[in-house]
Amino acid sequence: MGAEQHLPALTRTQASLIRQLLRDKRTRSREKAFVLEGGKSCLDLIYRYPRSILSLIVSPRFLCAEAEADRRARTAVPARQFVCSDAGFEKLTDVEMPQGILAVVRQPAWDEVQVFGRTSVLGIYGDRLQDPANVGAIIRTAAALNLSGVWLSAGSADPFSPKVVRVTAGTILSFPVFHTRDFRAFSSYGCEIYSTVLASADMVPIRNIRTIPSRLMIAVGNEGAGLAPDVVKASSVRFSIPLAEGVESLNVAATAAISAFYFSGLRLDSGVGSMRSRSSA
Repeated sequence: MGAEQHLPALTRTQASLIRQLLRDKRTRSREKAFVLEGGKSCLDLIYRYPRSILSLIVSPRFLCAEAEADRRARTAVPARQFVCSDAGFEKLTDVEMPQGILAVVRQPAWDEVQVFGRTSVLGIYGDRLQDPANVGAIIRTAAALNLSGVWLSAGSADPFSPKVVRVTAGTILSFPVFHTRDFRAFSSYGCEIYSTVLASADMVPIRNIRTIPSRLMIAVGNEGAGLAPDVVKASSVRFSIPLAEGVESLNVAATAAISAFYFSGLRLDSGVGSMRSRSSA
């Protein structure tokens, strides 16, 4: 390993903090940090966001297999680096088959006012989304479709929890995600809400919507209970995605993906989008 033998050993106190960051939302909030694991994810972080890294922890097994180009990139990272024994790393990690590298990463800070200050806004509002896989998939989809951001209500899974971070595949560092205490604040920024609901008499099939307002929040609800009634009531449009006979509903991440893809391709119509959407039903 050469010079890598001079990496300081990870202390028990440092290891304890990493385990807390993996398991405890309050620790992540207090430290404003999260843990990213895995070779591919950490290498992407090293090459693309080196200044977001607070510390890197590697095992001897990882160092022995590390490519020379990756070694040079890692050693150039302006963050503390530590070595942890292979056995110790297995106790440290949150994954079943650890690859011997993890990073403690600074949580990105996004300016909500700046995001809402754009000429047009298309975002997703997640109401009490408790499944980390769904939250991660929605963030990744929203980033891929170039949406403005994702807003999560109280009671939603922490976007910096290990499972969410893994599903986002790195987009958690490059895409705005916000916690919001009250969805009513959207109206103060001129944002309308379109709610995803099951088919009923007062809803609009999504294909009937031809234009959207320039500032729009797509609301998707809890995996079991759906959207809270007050969110639905505050919506200017309630729409559904037509499903095959016998299929009751879609997974919330699939609903968000279909809705975001469809709406992102529509023409903007400031001020009268919701009225036209209703009249086309």
